[in-house]
Amino acid sequence: MKLNRRSIIGAVTGLALGLTALPSLAQDVLRVGAYPANPPWQNRTETGTFEGFEVDIVNEIAARMGTTADIEGYDFRALFVATASGRVDMVISSLTITDERLESQSFTQPYVEGAMGIGVREGSDIRSLEDLRGRRVGTIATSFPERWLNERAEEIGFASNNTYDNTANMITDLMTGRVEAVVNDVVGLRYAFTQMQGLEVSHEIVTGERFAMMMAKDSPLLEQVNDIISEMKTDGTMAELYERWLGSPPPADGLTVTPLPIPTPGDN
Repeated sequence: MKLNRRSIIGAVTGLALGLTALPSLAQDVLRVGAYPANPPWQNRTETGTFEGFEVDIVNEIAARMGTTADIEGYDFRALFVATASGRVDMVISSLTITDERLESQSFTQPYVEGAMGIGVREGSDIRSLEDLRGRRVGTIATSFPERWLNERAEEIGFASNNTYDNTANMITDLMTGRVEAVVNDVVGLRYAFTQMQGLEVSHEIVTGERFAMMMAKDSPLLEQVNDIISEMKTDGTMAELYERWLGSPPPADGLTVTPLPIPTPGDN
């Protein structure tokens, strides 16, 4: 067959278009970043796979989008860089929506109202927020509890707030006495303390914080993901997953079953 100049140009152009389409096909997987030691929200198992409440949520979201979720573990602070840089499409890790975070990130609608807990060694006399005065406290770096405590440092009067990159190191320091109390998500603390002896949640701090998934600012996937979360709330899927992982049905009129719009600054 004789090829003229127009045919050759057409063939080369078609090949170039085909090659440029390959990266988009490779990105069809929903890329998810997760802090890997945060049960029952998410946890990496011995086989390297992830399980947990938010893991089941993103897997369901991906399925309804016609794809699968590829979950990768990150240190907590690295999660914010991962979304901002476009390395992942979304992040799960019982993340609290705040106006400060909304300046540089986007969030889906919330699906759980969180609370913080004070974790101590059994027998500790720390039984309330006021008892933290003069004590050595531990929190996760860049977390909502860290910021919440530091904003109230003068009022609470704790001696120090040691920050950690991961929960395991924080709890180790609690057990060895390097810190006298830790403050973190109460659900996660209670779950962790069932796996070890000598530790307890002595007090729950109700803050009204709302947990959601974080995405890059104005992500093109944000609206679709938010609509799917609304569907999961309406058809009972979200409530079913909540009860499976958190051990009781969600509040009848709570965030887990109430469809909501995408949050904007000033909502929190």
